Amino acid sequence: MAIRSRPAFFARSLFALALIVGAGGILPLTAAEASAARATANEVRLAGAGATFPESLYKRWVVEYQKAAPTVAVDYRGIGSGGGIRAITDKTVAFAGSDAPLTKKEIEAVGGEGVLVELPMVAGGVVPAYNVPGVDQPLNFTGEVLADIFMGKIAKWNDPKLAELNPGVKLPELAILPAYRSDGSGTTFVWTSYLATQSQTFKDQIGTGKQVKWPVGQGGQGNPNVAAIVSQTQGAIGYIEQNFATMNKIPYGAVKNAAGKFVKASPESVEAATSTAFEKPRDDGRLIANIWNGPGEGAYPIAAFTYIIVYKDLRNLGSEQEAKALTDYLRWSLTEGQRFASEMDYAPLDSGVREQVLGALDALTFKGQPLSKVATAPSPK
Repeated sequence: MAIRSRPAFFARSLFALALIVGAGGILPLTAAEASAARATANEVRLAGAGATFPESLYKRWVVEYQKAAPTVAVDYRGIGSGGGIRAITDKTVAFAGSDAPLTKKEIEAVGGEGVLVELPMVAGGVVPAYNVPGVDQPLNFTGEVLADIFMGKIAKWNDPKLAELNPGVKLPELAILPAYRSDGSGTTFVWTSYLATQSQTFKDQIGTGKQVKWPVGQGGQGNPNVAAIVSQTQGAIGYIEQNFATMNKIPYGAVKNAAGKFVKASPESVEAATSTAFEKPRDDGRLIANIWNGPGEGAYPIAAFTYIIVYKDLRNLGSEQEAKALTDYLRWSLTEGQRFASEMDYAPLDSGVREQVLGALDALTFKGQPLSKVATAPSPK
């Protein structure tokens, strides 16, 4: 038996022993011991996996939620959006995380539209993070220049195109090393989708998707490994979620938006990019929206929602208790959990978007029957 399961095993054994001998047998459990054993025995475990883009926030949510709901154990593993979608398709997890909406092929793999539900949870910014010795101020980039860098067309930091965007900055004659995601990644999907709107050559030669063939650079699995490449390599530039750049103290630049303004990623500038996301409902009813290169002077242009994906009918979880626990956890994340988003450089959902997502959550079923609405767990003290 794995070490991690022993506490639950012993708790169940002690609880069973208390029931057998508690009426007058040997060493009955105290009321407190019996209560603790019963709680452990009744613990619900929910596994999630997928995008590394929101991983740090999701793990914070788990810690805070379990203060309020100690009998629900939630685990989230950042394995990339592609891995998360494969896991939910194979029904090996209760929920998946993805920064990229489901493709037509992925929808067909589970039986067609309406089988899986995509729930926006927060929004975040993908930033050009770099390691350029001697440069102390944030650099400016355009989408076209970033596309040229990742195609290998701009190979030195003192290239005239970079110098033009950064007057007064002494850029070194240093080789540029693009760092990219080697796994199936929603962050790559967001980055390539934005660059494809800025460069027709990039669109034609590299294309868009969770995984593309990069002509130059070094790959790393997950946002943390790309961040590590950048932080450890002079001359490197990589696309990572803003939180990873902040946590690793890696400088990241401002990007010229659709209004012609150079804007750095922040919870406020990402939130500005979401303002018109769901003004027009989709014909298929999916709560998905592309928010890169959005309107507004203060909008950060490489922004995206990140989604949790679940089955519309939660029979894959095996019990109604697990289904209710999952919906309660997600409801808490969409309400109480949103206050932790901006602390960690994500943009919380605005009230209008949040109400639409909560409505989709309330429509989930278990074996065809509506789930009774579970009260949100109390806030951690």
